[in-house]
Amino acid sequence: MGEDLLHQRARALGLYGVLAHWDEMRSAPWISDLLSIEESERNRRSLERRVKNAKTGRFKAMADFDWAWPKAIDREAVEDLFQFGFADPNNPANVVLVGPNGVGKSMIAQNLAHQAVLRGFTVRFTSASAMLNELASQDGAKALQLAFRRYCRPHILVLDEVGYLSYDNRHADLLFEIVTRRYGQKPIIVTTNKPFGEWNDVFPNAACVVTLVDRLVHASEIIKIEGDSYRLKEAKERSERKARSRRSA
Repeated sequence: MGEDLLHQRARALGLYGVLAHWDEMRSAPWISDLLSIEESERNRRSLERRVKNAKTGRFKAMADFDWAWPKAIDREAVEDLFQFGFADPNNPANVVLVGPNGVGKSMIAQNLAHQAVLRGFTVRFTSASAMLNELASQDGAKALQLAFRRYCRPHILVLDEVGYLSYDNRHADLLFEIVTRRYGQKPIIVTTNKPFGEWNDVFPNAACVVTLVDRLVHASEIIKIEGDSYRLKEAKERSERKARSRRSA
């Protein structure tokens, strides 16, 4: 490996002690191994930190997703999301997964978040209610700005379960601020059980809803999923298995 590349790697790692004695160290037979070990360890720690900060929680892998269960889902469009074209810094796009409860929206979003972390992105996964309640609870302008940064700094923000609860005008304004700060800069992945025409029910009387939706959907990828709750299906199957077991006993 060329000496210039080794020097660049040492500089990128910030090994200033090594750099200060570069003339002595550049010909050492172990220098390349040292740099490789340091790079590997830093990459490992970086991945651990990003996984921890993403807060995706436990989830099933996409390999376990039952594509036959939804009545309607664009599988090709979902699978294309995992190429992360929407996270292109030169042309970011939001992703909106719309559908009723239990059709796999959160599962898809969690898998996207996890795969994004593995690809080197920083990610924050949160329910809409957790984020909005945290922002609303901040005491003072400085604390609020710091909280905003926590949700605006990551490359990808995932807002899960928008629409499951209704919010007041204050919460609507806070979500509008997050969307505005990330608008055209960094993507947001949203899961919602409400079509945008019903978001006035989520944020009743909030003046910013129309503009909020407009900025969220501008150049976004919207994927609609139709069907019944897979969780309800699993619950019924468990009940039936237990009933059969009791009868056979």
